[in-house]
Amino acid sequence: MKKITLLLTVVLWVGFLLPNAKAQKGSTTSGANTITSGVPFLTIAPDSRSGAMGDAGVATSPDANSQHWNPAKYAFATSEMGIALSYTPWLRSLVSDINLAYLVGYKRLDDLQTVSASLRYFTLGDIQFMDQYGDSQGSQSPNEFAVDLGYTRLLSDNFSGAVAIRFIRSDLTGGQLVNGTETHAGNTYAADVAFYYQNQIRLNKKNSTIAAGINISNIGNKISYTDGETKDFIPTNLKLGVSYKTEMDKYNTITFAFDANKLLIPTPRKDSILSEGVIIPIGYASDKSVVAGMFSSFSDAPGGMAEEFKEINFSLGAEYWYNNQFALRAGYYYEDVTKGNRKFFTAGAGLKMNVFALDFSYLLPIAQNNPLANTLRFTLSFDFEAFNKQRK
Repeated sequence: MKKITLLLTVVLWVGFLLPNAKAQKGSTTSGANTITSGVPFLTIAPDSRSGAMGDAGVATSPDANSQHWNPAKYAFATSEMGIALSYTPWLRSLVSDINLAYLVGYKRLDDLQTVSASLRYFTLGDIQFMDQYGDSQGSQSPNEFAVDLGYTRLLSDNFSGAVAIRFIRSDLTGGQLVNGTETHAGNTYAADVAFYYQNQIRLNKKNSTIAAGINISNIGNKISYTDGETKDFIPTNLKLGVSYKTEMDKYNTITFAFDANKLLIPTPRKDSILSEGVIIPIGYASDKSVVAGMFSSFSDAPGGMAEEFKEINFSLGAEYWYNNQFALRAGYYYEDVTKGNRKFFTAGAGLKMNVFALDFSYLLPIAQNNPLANTLRFTLSFDFEAFNKQRK
């Protein structure tokens, strides 16, 4: 099982979670200790708006795709109902049949309550399985998906909270026998807990909005592909974000957003060799529980607090709107060289019509290869309230 998992991880995440095999001049990846997890597709930015803003979205203004970034934002959505469909090609420079699709929607029940749901589907294309002797074991079409339901409630004029539950299924082997061990699809459940604050202010004689958000996502059981004891943590993640939106004049607005993300799973184990030749393991044990792993993730890095801070990823994003109809976006994402070395710029645009909105995003890696390099992603949104008004 580990051979197949490793093979799929290399194919899917080459240049995404692992540092460059070729160190750049003047830099080094020595001491790399990348945190990995099961079902990493849950961490991919699914929509083009936040994807164009450096993956910042915890505290940006609400839209149909808030389910992934912060479902508590739905309490402040300007429309009573909306849906969105996103499509993301993956490793397009190598293959043409690996894609991520994301369908999401929300409905306001009353002035205080909103419900939401989403489906995330990741297809890995056709993969030919081989045994250790190079003999074919058949062809499979691995895939992963997650279905979730969310509930959002307005707690005050400026504050809201949300919870979401999620079913996750990952079928990587198609039931293949691996070293005589029977495998199966991995299934697990998870939950999100989120909060969002938004306040309208008057600054420099201009209408402005400040916002902040927090989302602890994918709190759930480990996932396994066999009936044995080997289980992987899922990517439980802490997202914190702030944003500031202001009017430039009657027709122009601009938003600046900042996000910080940290995986709430243990840092991979390392061995420290003492002078006497005794090896002391440092890091997490394979049997550490999910709750224990979440709390210890703030202090279990072998390098101490210096390494803990390196496990925090940062996103910076900007969004410009003209007359609430045309948008330009840009962003930057940073991850420490020892924790994956993902560094990239993003850019995108959006066009909003009466009923439909279309967003595009593009990613430019600057530290290493990226599965989304030179790939155009798009999101199509539909506003039901605007549609009903137009029909009337």
